[in-house]
Amino acid sequence: MSNSVKKKPRKAAPKPKANISVVPDVGVEVQTNAALLARREAAVARGVASAAPVFASHAENAELWDVEGNRYIDFVGGIAVLNTGHRHPKVVAAAKAQEDHYTHTSFQVVPYEPYIALAEKLNDLAPGDHAKKSLLVTTGAEAVENAVKIARAATGRPGIIAFTGGYHGRTLLTLGMTGKISPYKKDVGPFPSDIFRAPFPSVRDGITVQDALTGLQNLFLTDAQPERVAAIIIEPVLGEGGYTPVPFEMMQALRDICDTHGIMLIADEIQAGFGRTGTWFAVEHSGVVPDLITVAKSMAGGYPLAGVIGRAEVMDAMIPGGLGGTYGGNPVACAAALAAIEAIEEEGLLARSTALGEHFRARFAEIGARVAPFRMWDIRGLGAMLAVEFVTDFDSAAPDAALTKAVVAHALKRGLILLSCGMHGNAVRIMVPLTASDAIIEEGLAIFDAALVDAMAELHG
Repeated sequence: MSNSVKKKPRKAAPKPKANISVVPDVGVEVQTNAALLARREAAVARGVASAAPVFASHAENAELWDVEGNRYIDFVGGIAVLNTGHRHPKVVAAAKAQEDHYTHTSFQVVPYEPYIALAEKLNDLAPGDHAKKSLLVTTGAEAVENAVKIARAATGRPGIIAFTGGYHGRTLLTLGMTGKISPYKKDVGPFPSDIFRAPFPSVRDGITVQDALTGLQNLFLTDAQPERVAAIIIEPVLGEGGYTPVPFEMMQALRDICDTHGIMLIADEIQAGFGRTGTWFAVEHSGVVPDLITVAKSMAGGYPLAGVIGRAEVMDAMIPGGLGGTYGGNPVACAAALAAIEAIEEEGLLARSTALGEHFRARFAEIGARVAPFRMWDIRGLGAMLAVEFVTDFDSAAPDAALTKAVVAHALKRGLILLSCGMHGNAVRIMVPLTASDAIIEEGLAIFDAALVDAMAELHG
């Protein structure tokens, strides 16, 4: 695998300062993971979970160091936020330059050029040759909520259809669309009305594309009158639901159904966008042009920024003042996003994603066959948005969440940060920065290999 990333070498990350001993009479304790964990448990709400019991000191590209000086290879990237890596020089420089001018005015009070420049860029990148406009907000859930508002305003209809296994956020409206109870929806209902759930194609559950489409048509007959449906929202690749791509024929059929009934098609690209699948947006693989696209995560290289891109006439359905938010489209985050997009273009990261995906697939297949035969049931995804799913055996394909959890735990002990996903918690997903070097990728894969050996030995002797 050749490294197609064309960039100047990054400077070595500085040594962690948190570990430096202090003069005893100063009375300042040296930071440790255990001490910070105790403080966290006393001060932070229990509902905010952390996957790893270690605390970041500093990071560079695809590497991270904790407060005790331990080094980790990062295959999570802040949950698919860091396609351009930790602290990309271009992104950091752009953010710092913007901070020298102003950090906040609220675009709704005194507007500024970075917001406009980013909207122009997003409109150019989004698929379709129609006129487009964009809205900038702060979080992915906020983007989804605004996409729903826009679709309802544009159609004059209330209904929203989402799919089993889809993840669209943790606010009350987006939880209504999210298709997984634990931990997101547990104990916090009731949820908003006029939200309906359609089946997602699933090899595991024996649901074909035709079955899913039949289920959608049955939904139109039983609960969701199509003339009252504003939008169908779908992740072109399920995120939390297991990194399962929507079959292209399914996306194309949804486009036809939406056109027939005057329904808006929303592509939720929050986790899949900005090069993760080898294209700017995952929906491009299917050739489908959605009416609205929600974006966030890797758009701004680590800065909090999200948005909605859509057909100009649809985006203009809301009256002035109906869209926005105090921090929406923060100028520092906009500058960072413009730099991150430029880095993706200049460093060939779309092609890099495709190459990484092919390499990961081949290595996972080899590792699975050698270390855990008949346990790695599926290797799936698009580009470098990949997951490996573990089962107890191929005949039953019963989800093996215990093995998955053990692999993640043993990988962390060996210095690799991984994260699971899926309805049953039995898949490991790959969200490594696309800027990671070949050497770092190979080191991480070697740790994954060893972690799977450890997990198999722990659970099966």
